[in-house]
Amino acid sequence: MTFKLWIPVAFGLTVVAGAAAAQSADRVAAHTDWSVFVANDPKECYIVSPPTSSAAKRDGKPAEVQRGDIRLFVSFRPAEKVTNEVSFTGGYPFDSGSGVTLTVGSDKFTLTPGQGDGGEWAWTDPSDDSRVVAALRKGSSAKLAGRSSRGTSTEDTFSLSGFTAAIEDAAARCR
Repeated sequence: MTFKLWIPVAFGLTVVAGAAAAQSADRVAAHTDWSVFVANDPKECYIVSPPTSSAAKRDGKPAEVQRGDIRLFVSFRPAEKVTNEVSFTGGYPFDSGSGVTLTVGSDKFTLTPGQGDGGEWAWTDPSDDSRVVAALRKGSSAKLAGRSSRGTSTEDTFSLSGFTAAIEDAAARCR
């Protein structure tokens, strides 16, 4: 069975919007909580996982909020010499004045929301990508904390079970 996922194609800190920019990718493998996808023309391999839990607070109190897809990605685009690109979509527009914090054990990293994508995606600095992936390989869970443009704070927890197998699989497919 082939699964399809439609995502905007991410280039640096911009995402081209619209149907013409969407690409279809085939799910080629699953490793516990992580799936591996491959798209062609141009070739891109990535791993993705949904959160195992999500919480939202407004004014310090738990809040019920409507969110779109929440996913953590690591991508490889050999034609652009991109490896280990870490990105996150929180399912809402992020507050443009704040970053998203990724915590794995005692390691903390900052992801910066993009501008051309409606502000719903955030990326680590490319110089941090390999350090982030190394931390994700060693960890058992990752937490991403962000703030929406409406002031709601969110925290999403991702299982890292299967992460190492998935990232090795994706890297091998995009060599």
